[in-house]
Amino acid sequence: MPGQSLTLEAFVIEKRPPGEAFQTFVLFSAEHGNLTALHRLSARAGSQRPLPDLFDEVGAILETSNQGRTWFFREARIAVRREAIGRSYDALRFASALAAVISRNPVHEESRDGVARLLRTALDAFGAAKRPDIVHLKSLYVFARDEGYPVRQEWLPSLGREDHDAASALLGRPLSASDCAAEAVARLRRSLELYLASSTEIIIP
Repeated sequence: MPGQSLTLEAFVIEKRPPGEAFQTFVLFSAEHGNLTALHRLSARAGSQRPLPDLFDEVGAILETSNQGRTWFFREARIAVRREAIGRSYDALRFASALAAVISRNPVHEESRDGVARLLRTALDAFGAAKRPDIVHLKSLYVFARDEGYPVRQEWLPSLGREDHDAASALLGRPLSASDCAAEAVARLRRSLELYLASSTEIIIP
């Protein structure tokens, strides 16, 4: 049976340690959701094309010979490279945490366009913003909300008054107008992650 091929635009949301022959990536595509794809390292010999990296947006042609159980890169073109994220430890840490949530949680087909928009907005903000902790909190909230979970109706009312006011301000304002002590943002993040882990099917890595 001839192999199948797939042409897609995708985000690199996970880059696993390389093996002897392959580098493994997890991709998120608005059309196809999460896909694991292997890039043959030996194919890099003499090539001037850079290998995809974490948080890149890529145009790729994947191929499989076993009905999609294993995908391999045939071609990869880097459309957007977000090297700025790696220059800040906190930006890298929080961007990786958001990408890990999307990598671990299959997204319903009707939600994939929204998640792609969220990823693009969040990754751009991680590369530019001074407060990646706030970007992460807002992105995690939006991801859960758009997956249909009642975070506004259940999680927000469960907070004490001070935290409720802080969360409402952060979630209701543009990032450029958001300001909150790092300790308060961390407390809200832990609370939201605990709610999602205990009250939803979202896996928090």
